[in-house]
Amino acid sequence: MYEFILNGLVQENTLFTRIIIELHHMEAIFTMSNVLLLLLGLAIILASAELFTNSIEWLGKKLNLNEGAVGSILAAVGTALPESVIPVIAILTGTGTKAIDIGIGAILGAPFVLVTLALAISGIAGLVCKRNGSRREIMHCNREVMTRDLQFFLGAYGLAILTCFLPGGLKYAVPPVLLTIYVVYVVKTIKSSGNSDEEELPPLFFARRNQNPALPIILTQVAIGLAGIIGGAHLFVDVIEHLADTLGIPAFILAFIISPIATELPEKVNSLIWIRQGKDTLALGNITGAMVFQSTIIPAIGISLTPWQLSPLALTSAIMAIAAASYVLYYLRTTGQIKPATLAYNGVLYGLFLATVAYIV
Repeated sequence: MYEFILNGLVQENTLFTRIIIELHHMEAIFTMSNVLLLLLGLAIILASAELFTNSIEWLGKKLNLNEGAVGSILAAVGTALPESVIPVIAILTGTGTKAIDIGIGAILGAPFVLVTLALAISGIAGLVCKRNGSRREIMHCNREVMTRDLQFFLGAYGLAILTCFLPGGLKYAVPPVLLTIYVVYVVKTIKSSGNSDEEELPPLFFARRNQNPALPIILTQVAIGLAGIIGGAHLFVDVIEHLADTLGIPAFILAFIISPIATELPEKVNSLIWIRQGKDTLALGNITGAMVFQSTIIPAIGISLTPWQLSPLALTSAIMAIAAASYVLYYLRTTGQIKPATLAYNGVLYGLFLATVAYIV
């Protein structure tokens, strides 16, 4: 009798153990499928952004817009769409605080990654890559351009962060100011760039053999590219929400870390190529120019569409970003130059933030 009961308990315990193992197995499969969907969403976003940028440049040419100035702005808008659409989609289509957390995480993550990780990688590349056959002692960049970009970034980003402490009514006065700051920045950039030689556009993806593609084909590619970006962003946001629930990690942290690395860093590969070619001004300008965009247009959207209440971790990341940019600007002003190691040191702040996140989680 006792043996029968004991055997029954053992079998029941074994069955329970198997159920637990199967549940863990299913959770692992679910997590892996979410990761694959996340990668798919990012791939769709980046590929669609390439389609959109290519077609929008051709649209500018077709409409006889000034290619030296407006063409550059259109291209910049195209390349900035991936990191811009993600927070907008999260905020507009999501529900509850989790959607807002994803939006704010994506908004604050981009400038933080640019000023810490992207500049650090550029500094390391400057240390490794030779220029004219010798190691770089300094980065051969345009001091005025970099100073201007850092000043605009610090002013705009500082204002965006301070806005979270303002009462509700006053907050909505800040987005127009941020937009105005970016317009002023664009005007100054165009004026200081002077006349540049027009570059031949790469073929339109939907009409590679046609040197003068028809407007309907261009508009079709624009529409498909834009639809792909929006669809990929929807998928990205949905997967982030599921992963946050599955892994027990705050949605803000996942969006803050994953979104900018996936959308910003691939574009900044150009900076590494330019550094290897000795074009340091182009390389660093590619990053600092993006920093200005990410500190004006995108926060303006966030302030307009959310309560813009920043958590202690969000404020910590903002303080680190401001400290990193201030450090580079101070060194640039006091010495009149930038050493590769100066930029590389910014990576310490990125590592420190990851350590803080690991401790919290």
